[in-house]
Amino acid sequence: MVDDDPEIRGMLVRLLEIEGYKVAEASTGVEAIGALSRGQPDLVILDVMLTTEDGFDVLASIRRTSDVPVILVTAKNQETDRVLGLKLGADDYVVKPFSPAELAARVGTVLRRSSNRSGPVTSGTLEFGDLAIDTLAREIRVSGELVETTAKEFALLAFLAGSPRQVFTREQLLTQVWDSSSAWQDAGTVTEHIRRIRRKIEADPDRPKWVRTVRGVGYRFEP
Repeated sequence: MVDDDPEIRGMLVRLLEIEGYKVAEASTGVEAIGALSRGQPDLVILDVMLTTEDGFDVLASIRRTSDVPVILVTAKNQETDRVLGLKLGADDYVVKPFSPAELAARVGTVLRRSSNRSGPVTSGTLEFGDLAIDTLAREIRVSGELVETTAKEFALLAFLAGSPRQVFTREQLLTQVWDSSSAWQDAGTVTEHIRRIRRKIEADPDRPKWVRTVRGVGYRFEP
């Protein structure tokens, strides 16, 4: 629970503990990111309007290293803010004022969705030249060097590589990899993950060798 208002934070912590959750608290984004580096929670509730930081910047920092589900809480009700949060990788967005029952329901829904995000069920090592994807160890290596990825980045690349040359739309990837849909999660999430994967595995991310864009359709893996 990341909120700089101790009264609100305490109220929400008590609410979630009544629902049976174990809750850790953070009053700043720096404190929250530090806690994430020491252990991964099942979900983060992040206030956008932090005193010393922009919650969107904190979310972007979290997404550079983790796919932990994030629910944004904010007093902003503009559509542009909701869209920005979803594009940055938020899993849900709650606007103040909200009822305790609504927040508890959203937490339960996001946790149920995230429990199905284990990625592809294929096993073994997929090898494509100097790219190797070990689906058992969940490791990616390029020219023998280990590439650090988040769980979702790995799941997305392994899914695409499991069906070489097959084109998938962003909607299909949301369904297959995120167990989601564009009805509630922005398809830009897929685009951002593709960009991050290319930056990590491609020699030239602007001219990708493996993860190709099929204009007007989606993406495919080129072996």
